[in-house]
Amino acid sequence: MRENRENSVEVEARAADAAADAASSAKGRDAWASRTGFILACVGSAVGMANIWLFPYRVADLGGAAFLIPYLLFVALLGFSGVIGEMAFGRAMGAGPLGAFGKAMELRGVAHGRVIGRIIGLVPTIGQLALAVGYAVVLGWAVNYLVASLDGQLISTDQVGAFFGAVASEMGNVGFHLLGLGVTFAIMILGISRGIERINKVLMPAFFVLFVIVGIRVFMMPGAFEGYEYLLVPRWEALANPTTWVYALGQAFFSLSLAGGGTLVYGSYLKKDVDVVRSARDVAIFDTLAALVAAFTVVPALFAFGLDVSSGPPLLFITLPGVFQEMPLGNLFMIVFFLAVVFAAVTSLMNLFESPVEALQDQFRLPRWAAVAVVAVIAVAVGLPLESGDAVSLWMDVISIYVIPVGAFLAAVMFFWVCPRGFAKKQAELGHGPIGRWFDVLTRYGFVGITAVVIVLGIFFGGIG
Repeated sequence: MRENRENSVEVEARAADAAADAASSAKGRDAWASRTGFILACVGSAVGMANIWLFPYRVADLGGAAFLIPYLLFVALLGFSGVIGEMAFGRAMGAGPLGAFGKAMELRGVAHGRVIGRIIGLVPTIGQLALAVGYAVVLGWAVNYLVASLDGQLISTDQVGAFFGAVASEMGNVGFHLLGLGVTFAIMILGISRGIERINKVLMPAFFVLFVIVGIRVFMMPGAFEGYEYLLVPRWEALANPTTWVYALGQAFFSLSLAGGGTLVYGSYLKKDVDVVRSARDVAIFDTLAALVAAFTVVPALFAFGLDVSSGPPLLFITLPGVFQEMPLGNLFMIVFFLAVVFAAVTSLMNLFESPVEALQDQFRLPRWAAVAVVAVIAVAVGLPLESGDAVSLWMDVISIYVIPVGAFLAAVMFFWVCPRGFAKKQAELGHGPIGRWFDVLTRYGFVGITAVVIVLGIFFGGIG
């Protein structure tokens, strides 16, 4: 009994030391100026191009409204476990994956724990950087399409497929690729509150407004009703198909940006009085709304012109431009649409790049401009050889299947198992108040187990998100 009390005291002392260490390291560290800014930044990280090209396809292909049942179930489970966990973990340790993992190992009393934790933390950090490098190539495609919409080139071409083929060819879009990176890093170099937070306060509301504008125009098109019907009428037999549940899980998991990196890093800039439970709920709600807005815009538009819904880049870069070409005032709506796509891509890319930028600042004490510059050089050096549709597709598949879910799994194990029992719950309660016993069960067993399942299913299915 006495030995247990002494061990408990020792654990509490280490936890207090870690909290003091986090508070000390947070001094002089940038922070979110408001909870709203933090929420919009997290929503920006979650709302990406996959919401636009993949979610509509999943809904339409896997049961219509019936697909939303498992999807919303998984969003709720992951939002109230993984998203809360990553936000709270980052805030508790005042650091990204490298620093947070190291402090977690120290709390456990592992010899050389900080060094070991930092090494393990390289997995989500490098994973986020690698994903960002590939994502930047696709952002470059979107920037090219926006410019081609503005100058009328895209609306006038009768060979959209050939246009995309040229853009996605080897080294076929270098200028716009670099332009997209330049805009992203120019915002990031300003910091969290003055850069990422401020731009997300503009871009995220603008994304929703722009998509609603296009959605209203689609609603007025003859034949669009069949698309709404296809989305809203549930095909219940789909729920008996395990594939529906697998892809619903994958869509929810990846859409919520669970990777042990971006959300954790954004959480590290949070003040102690911010309610992470409520914040996680809001992020899940707005991310789901963005996906639904995209689905109820894209699918009815395709039905109006008798086109099949296809997944991936062809939908966004070949099929939809063809729809706009046939639409009255199509060039105007094409501009609005690709402007929204660029906004979504930039906000997601900033989140992905923030993990390595924070790591360089925290571990090597680099000023922010220098950390951003180092990451920018890596992004260009590694990204330019990926300048082709086949190369970037293979790159993104490997990273999203084998690295990203592993990063989420490692972060979950560190916070919910390596840190002292009850530590995660106490951190989640800051700014919120007492949380029921459900939290420990849902996180330690539910979320960690689900994340392990995502890894296995991703490998078995060749990607589920």
